[in-house]
Amino acid sequence: MAEFFDLILNIDQSLGVWAVQYGAWIYLILALIIFGETGLVVLPFLPGDSLLFIAGAFGASGLLDPVLLGGILIVAAILGNTVNYSIGRYIGPKVFSTNYRFLDRKALIKTHAFYEKHGGKTIVLSRFLPLFRTFAPFVAGVGSMSVLRFELFNVLGAVLWVGGLITLGYFFGNVPIIKEHLNTIVLIGVAAAAVPALLGVLWKLLGRSSNAG
Repeated sequence: MAEFFDLILNIDQSLGVWAVQYGAWIYLILALIIFGETGLVVLPFLPGDSLLFIAGAFGASGLLDPVLLGGILIVAAILGNTVNYSIGRYIGPKVFSTNYRFLDRKALIKTHAFYEKHGGKTIVLSRFLPLFRTFAPFVAGVGSMSVLRFELFNVLGAVLWVGGLITLGYFFGNVPIIKEHLNTIVLIGVAAAAVPALLGVLWKLLGRSSNAG
């Protein structure tokens, strides 16, 4: 577990070490991280954007195969959203009136409002928005978007998100000024997703304390 968090927090250094140490298994590890962030509403803090960008940079260095990497991670992103959507359909609209300990209701309601405003485009747009991309497929499932329509937006969003960021990393990830600040980029990416979730938990705890008082 410690090694996993070390990979996330020092991904510019750890990813290269892991790629050498685990060989082809690194593709599965990266796929599981992308799947977890997009498929499980309890893991919105995983570094999707920064992970894809830095993996693309390693693709340019020859440590990873960028085409194979992109293909595997696109499939992982599609499957993640599909699982998330299916869970939303199973739970249904009652999620908005029932308190689930594992759900950040504020993030859920914000995502629902975003979904109501932008419709199916939310599935594509949310791919580029930390936190939103974790909840958007879930909300689409709760809202009973048709499977075919969802999957069309799902596939399009996965291709644009994964393909786009890996391509950016491939061409710009090894530019000296960017390479020198990769850790900062990763931490900003993690914070963008984790801080809102942590604030939501803190708000709930404060609310419970005040109610108890």
